[in-house]
Order: sequence, then structure tokens, then C-alpha cells
Amino acid sequence: MDVTIIILIIVGLLLFSAFNVLREYERGVIFMLGRYWKVKGPGLIIVIPGIQKIVKVSLRTVVMDVPPQDIITLDNVTVKVNAVIYFRVMDSKKAIIEVEDYLYATSQLAQTTLRSILGQSQLDDLLSKRDEINSQLQRVIDEQTEPWGVKVANVEVKNVDLPQEMQRAIAKQAEAERERRAKVINAMGEFEAAEKLGQAADTIGQHPPALQLRFLQTILDISTDRNTTTFFPLPMELFEGFYKQKQSKNENIDSK
Repeated sequence: MDVTIIILIIVGLLLFSAFNVLREYERGVIFMLGRYWKVKGPGLIIVIPGIQKIVKVSLRTVVMDVPPQDIITLDNVTVKVNAVIYFRVMDSKKAIIEVEDYLYATSQLAQTTLRSILGQSQLDDLLSKRDEINSQLQRVIDEQTEPWGVKVANVEVKNVDLPQEMQRAIAKQAEAERERRAKVINAMGEFEAAEKLGQAADTIGQHPPALQLRFLQTILDISTDRNTTTFFPLPMELFEGFYKQKQSKNENIDSK
């Protein structure tokens, strides 16, 4: 009686282990007597114990941090760079059969590719052309993981840690660039102001009454301040005779 109960328990356990429920994002790679049979899922999957074996594979996007890597750039600057990689399994059969551990393999491949690609870039490109470098990393890693049935969707360089002396040098360079731009803008302002003043002088010279109006406006501006000075505007025509007399003397001197 006890043996019968034990047998029934064993049979019940075997039957219970034969039933596998796969979620919507899971697939089961079935092996029969060690040979690949088929991919099943999602839903209820029956696996014959002792004859068949199931290996579950998740089809969700995996977000993996790439550990910081010491990299020597093309211009011989040592930096520490880390990144994040987004990938997912597209072919469950290849992900199980073609590579032992696709997660570990993808992580190691990302690290070596990160050192290789960034080692061919200069520091300025690494800091300013981040999108181009990310696209190149994604393309190279995706080409190498394709035989494993893994699709690399995106690679993002997260942090670039520079040495202290390089940070100070970049700060000085940025400060010098800001000073240069400030001087250029100031010079352009002076040039435009001088140009406008020249145009205004030409306009006033062609229209003498404009000078008188400007003179009256200046007196009006000065009179608004609190002072004890009194201004008596005089018509410019009073000095016209002196101007003509001086002009005639200059013409006589030139003629001699």
C-alpha cells in the first residue's frame, strides 16, 4: 500500500512537471532527446518528462549597463566611459543554440566594442559628436549579435570621466572662447555704432536745419536736469557771415 502511494505521488509529480505555462513575452525552446524540436508559446505547454526539455527565453527588451571602461582616445587622452545598451531576442532558437549565454556574450561584446570604437575617436568628437558615436556602436554591435538572434536597438554613452588636469584645461579653453566671442561682439557693436554715426553726420550735413533741430533737442535734454545754468539758443544764420568770410580767406590763400 505504501509503495502504491509512493508510485502515485511520483506519477503525479511527473504529470505536474509536464505542464508549463509561458507568459505572453516568453517562448519555450523544446529539445527532444537532446535534439532541437520546436519553439512553443505562449500559453500552456506540455513537455514529456525525461524525453523533452524546455528552455525559456524572454522576448522583452533588456536594458544592460556596460561597466566603465578605461579608454585611450586617438589624441592620447585617458578617459573612463560607461554606456547602456538596449537589446532583445528576435530568434529564440538561435539565442539558445548559437551562443551559450546570450546575455553575458552581449555584455562582453559591448565592452570590447566600446573600447575599440572610442579608441579611434578624438576627445572633442567624444564630447561633441555623441549621437554619431552611439549610432556607430549600435551598428557594429548589432552586426555581431545578429547570428545569435539578438537585435540591438540602441546604445547610449552615459558618462565620460576626464582627468582633473584635462577638466581644468577644457574649462580654460571654454573661458577663453567666451572672452573671444565677447570681444568680437563688442567690436562689431563699435563698428556698427561708428557706421551709423557716420551716416547720421552725412545726413545732417546735407540738411543744415537738421543740425539746428539737434542743437535744440540737446538743450532740451540738458534743461531737464536740476542746474543753475541758463542757455540762450542763437540762430545759426548769425554765424553765416563769419563762415563765408573765413571761406573766402582760405580761397585767397589757396589762389596765391
